[in-house]
Amino acid sequence: MAVYAGKVVVVTGASQGIGKALSLELAAQRPRLVLAARDEATLEAVAAACRARGAESLVVRTDVSDEASCRALVERTVERFAGIDVLVNNAGMGMLARFEDVTDLSLYERLMRVNYLGSVYPTFYALPHLKRSRGQIVAVSSLVGLTGVPMRTAYAATKHAQVGFFDSLRVELRGTGVSVTVVAPYFVQSEIRKRSPGPDGRTVESSPVKEGEIMSAEECARRMVRAMERRQRMLVMSFKGKLGRWVKLVAPALVDRMAAAAVRKGK
Repeated sequence: MAVYAGKVVVVTGASQGIGKALSLELAAQRPRLVLAARDEATLEAVAAACRARGAESLVVRTDVSDEASCRALVERTVERFAGIDVLVNNAGMGMLARFEDVTDLSLYERLMRVNYLGSVYPTFYALPHLKRSRGQIVAVSSLVGLTGVPMRTAYAATKHAQVGFFDSLRVELRGTGVSVTVVAPYFVQSEIRKRSPGPDGRTVESSPVKEGEIMSAEECARRMVRAMERRQRMLVMSFKGKLGRWVKLVAPALVDRMAAAAVRKGK
């Protein structure tokens, strides 16, 4: 039996990358998908593909960095489907720069609004409905949310904040039936790096990551769905990531060297 058949699943950042792949992966289970992002035209194309796979789909143009927009997303969802069963906080943006080279500090605030508050706002407004349905919250974070990585000071800070928020919320929700799953992918083929700003705010032309040697968004989505179906507490998607969590407890300097080496090698 499909776990998400008929369930109302909200996915932010659904227009591309992991969000798009996750929506398409879930669609085969015939859920009622609510696809949220800023690019409405692209969302409509994703929604059509999801409908072709059996899902009912609603598109809601949403800027997760704006509280009112997130409130409207939840209101539209409940108006259409009378509830929410799953909220996937996936929307995010990256940044690639050494801190000493940064010339526009407003980028740090921008990333915090998208990556951190962009998860807090939808969760706040969806929570009463999730408690009624004994539903699920999924936060798509990153291994960078568990350990620092060079060139990612802004991104790592937002992802650490996100992990801390959802770890704390999980404890608060004990006994409510609402589960919290934090997903920590390693490098994934996604548009997020292609759109990442550099130290001056302009999009970085090249990435140190070798796209052909890292996980596809589709494989990431398949692993996410399996973790969601089990209501898993945390999903760390690489052996290096799992190893690093343990090594950090006893030899944190070694993890620093591992992180620096991974960035240099691009994988």
